[in-house]
Amino acid sequence: METSAPTATDLSAKTALVTGASRGIGRACAEALARAGARVIAVARSPQALQSLAQRWPGAVEPWVYDVRDPAFYRRIEQQRQLHILINNAGINKPQPFSEVSGENLELLLELNVKAAFRCAQAAVRVMLREKIRGCIINMSSQMGHVGSPGRSAYCLTKHAIEGLTKALAVELAPQGIRANSIAPTFVLTDLTGPMFADPQFNDFVMQRIPMQQLATPEQIAAAAVFLASPAAAMITGDCLKVDGGWTAQ
Repeated sequence: METSAPTATDLSAKTALVTGASRGIGRACAEALARAGARVIAVARSPQALQSLAQRWPGAVEPWVYDVRDPAFYRRIEQQRQLHILINNAGINKPQPFSEVSGENLELLLELNVKAAFRCAQAAVRVMLREKIRGCIINMSSQMGHVGSPGRSAYCLTKHAIEGLTKALAVELAPQGIRANSIAPTFVLTDLTGPMFADPQFNDFVMQRIPMQQLATPEQIAAAAVFLASPAAAMITGDCLKVDGGWTAQ
């Protein structure tokens, strides 16, 4: 008897939480999940941006205004009765030459990119275990979690840590039916990164390393997130989906 293939875009009856959802990749992920039928909890510090997102998706997006480092945020996550998908997207980068990385910037990157991601995943997993939900954690990593790059030592450090965390979660939580994967984008064209590519030297540096000779879009990263969250990825855990145009293949 033939069985139908799982539908990669059907996330109806699922609840997803997306951090850093006010713009760029996070906002694209929130919209893609809502489009796929999920109820989306969108988390960011900007109430105005979250409100515009909720207005665009009435009834599908619930805005939470939090700094992801706030212990009250983790407590609120743990109070949820339904949480199937976590997109751990919030993060930051402060490029500096290695010899000039300040203690302040190092602490900021570790706090936001690693510690907050860890605590957020921990809170989400507590819900999934308590409610016996076969959920999934998707950590937003980077191609810099697989390679090195000048001026990005602290950022590479944090993203390599995220890759290690993802593998550890996958192995530990697999018996409970909880999957953990990461997404590793290349440079993504957003309002924030656009001015960087106005610098011909930086633009050439990036394009010389992407065989496909183009930047990723937030929507392409969001499509990867929807796939990993969907039944079509039910046997995928502990892996990284690189959306990097071939950067790390070299």
